Amino acid sequence: MSVFRKKSIDSILEDASKKTFNPTMKTMDLVLFGIGAIIGSGILVLTGKASSEAGPAVVFSFLIAGLACCLAALCYAELASTIPSSGSTYTYLYVSVGEIIAYLVGWVLIGGYVLTSATVANGWSSYFSRLLAGLGLEIPTKFMTLPNAGGYGNMPALCIVLLITFILSKGTSSSKLVNNLMVAAKVGIVILFIIVGAFYVEPTHWTNNFAPTGFSGVMLAATTVFFAYLGFDAISTSAEETINPEKAIPRAIIITMIVCTAFYILVCLILTGVVPYTELGTGDALAYVLEAVGQNKVAGVVSLGAVIGLMAGILSFMYAGIRITYTVARDGLLPKQLTKVNKNKVPSVTWGIGILTAVLAGFLPLGQLADLANVASIISFALVSYTTIVFNKKYPDLKRGFRVPGMPYLPMISIVLFVALLYSITLTTWKIFIVWIIVGLVIYYVFSYKNSKLK
Repeated sequence: MSVFRKKSIDSILEDASKKTFNPTMKTMDLVLFGIGAIIGSGILVLTGKASSEAGPAVVFSFLIAGLACCLAALCYAELASTIPSSGSTYTYLYVSVGEIIAYLVGWVLIGGYVLTSATVANGWSSYFSRLLAGLGLEIPTKFMTLPNAGGYGNMPALCIVLLITFILSKGTSSSKLVNNLMVAAKVGIVILFIIVGAFYVEPTHWTNNFAPTGFSGVMLAATTVFFAYLGFDAISTSAEETINPEKAIPRAIIITMIVCTAFYILVCLILTGVVPYTELGTGDALAYVLEAVGQNKVAGVVSLGAVIGLMAGILSFMYAGIRITYTVARDGLLPKQLTKVNKNKVPSVTWGIGILTAVLAGFLPLGQLADLANVASIISFALVSYTTIVFNKKYPDLKRGFRVPGMPYLPMISIVLFVALLYSITLTTWKIFIVWIIVGLVIYYVFSYKNSKLK
């Protein structure tokens, strides 16, 4: 049987209809879930880095990156409203291009989500230690240093991952409540920064040198900030735990992208309006700008909000990785043990993913390993856009809660934009990606091909 065998839509809908999970998510829960994934280290770190690369013209960088991601988001919205499955990209590709491609994308996404969760946990650890230092409490250096550098490991990062894992293991109702509270804190500090910072804006910082590095600088920053949008696709992994997913998921994806793009642009306008863009290469640009104008107390509140808010990013990415792992295993492409659920109707693999993420965050130098998520997302977005075109040709009468306008031209533009973005990926990242693909192929031919439900 061909490795390109495809799964039927009927079988996917049948799996989803078994209600293995408890549907509790509504549109607003999904919007907060998406914001939790997108507005994290992106708005706290990448806004400053991108502003230092493009100057005030960084707003166009966010618009360009946002356009590419919004086009992909429209495609995700249509497919999620047509096939409400927790497998997201993996499931869509299983129907459109075949098993081995779907499996490899699912395999790369699982690795990407785990590594992203670990990376965000590392970022959280830095903010947490800085916050404690501001309160006069110091974490011993050895408990913040990796073993290869003579320490015991990044203990705060390891502990926060295990805490998030515990929350996820308690079920969607509990985890969504905690996530909503964390996202509310995150959105609150962003709004606080915008309001306070607006009083210190000097318009001459925008007008004197609006695009200091020209179009090339704008495009370089666009490549940087593209990765700030990663996470909206995680919304579609909650399809089987959503009430009325055909309508709720498309609405949530579109609202999330609009809100996040607006926040990114407003924050960049404030950053580049308050201080010269050349000062914005710091890792904590929001706090730096507030301290520069003497708002130290507000800067402290922003740091506290960052500690709370980054936890929502860890939760969102871990959740997505767990759900994709469960769905791949349900199709027989990973061991059957990964399909078990606990008494709270949560995949038992939650603790496996959590412990793996904790070990990565606590003991290993991640470096460019985390860029695996970037390659996975760009390829996934392009393939999902392609899948939308295939679905419209092959299943024109299939019930949809949302349709992509301008079919097939908008998905085609999306594909071109994402293929162009692949040129920004470093050689080292491509090598890591190829190694991970080879590992996945070995598992596929040794185990998955023989155990697939389609055999």
